[in-house]
Amino acid sequence: MTEDQIRKILEAFKSGVLSADDALHRLRSLPFEDLGFANVDHHRSLRQGFPEVVFGGGKTVEQVARIVESMYKQDHNILVTRTTKAHFERVKEIATEAEFHEEGRAISVVKDATIRGKGTVMVISAGTSDMPVAEEAVVTLRVMGNHVDSLYDVGVAGLHRLLDRRDRLAKARVVIVAAGMEGALPSVVGGLVSVPVIAVPTSVGYGASFNGVAALLGMLNSCASNVTVVNIDNGFGAAVVASLINRQ
Repeated sequence: MTEDQIRKILEAFKSGVLSADDALHRLRSLPFEDLGFANVDHHRSLRQGFPEVVFGGGKTVEQVARIVESMYKQDHNILVTRTTKAHFERVKEIATEAEFHEEGRAISVVKDATIRGKGTVMVISAGTSDMPVAEEAVVTLRVMGNHVDSLYDVGVAGLHRLLDRRDRLAKARVVIVAAGMEGALPSVVGGLVSVPVIAVPTSVGYGASFNGVAALLGMLNSCASNVTVVNIDNGFGAAVVASLINRQ
C-alpha cells in the first residue's frame, strides 16, 4: 500500500467515516517491502504482537544485511536466528547497538526493552550440549519482552540437580525444556509444576536418537498432560509460544 492509500484511511478515520476498529483492521495487513529476494513484513507486530524474525540459515551475509537495514527503519526490535559471526559483523555496520549471542547463534537489536510478559519464563536444558537450543529460546524471550530464568544441565541422569531448584520452578509462569537423548526431562518437569511446559527435542545423542527423532517421539508420548511439543531444535518456536502465553 502506498503512502497516499494509508493517508486516505487516516483521513477517513479522522472525519468519522471509518471507526478506529475499521481503520486498524485495514492497516493490519500492511505493508510489506519487496527487496527482490525477500518480502519484509513490517506490520507483523501489529497483527501478531511480535515483529518478523529473520531466519539466518541459508541466507548470505548481504541478504541478511539488507533485510536488517529495511527493518531497522522501524521502531520494533530485530532478531536474526541461526546466524554467524560474519552476519553479525555486517549487521553491526547498520545497527551499532546489535548484539551477537554466540551460543544461541542469534543477533539481536533491542529498541524497545519494555517487559510485556506478566511473569517469568523458565528455560531448562537437560544437558550442557542442549544449551545452544535453550539459549536460542532465552534470546528470543528477552527480545520479546519477558523476564527469563535459566537452569542448565539438570537432566534425569542426576535428578537431584533439578529437585534442588524446585523453588525456582514454582515461580515460573511457563517452562521451556530442551532435551535430547531419550527426551524424558519435560515429563518430569511437567509432573512438578502447574503451568504449561513446552518441550523442545534436540538433535543431541548417539545413533539411535536419530538426530532428535527419539526425543521428539518420547515427548509426544509424555504422560504429563501439561506438556506440549515443538519441532526438533526449535528453541525459537518454543519461545514465541511461551511469550504469547506469558502475555495472557
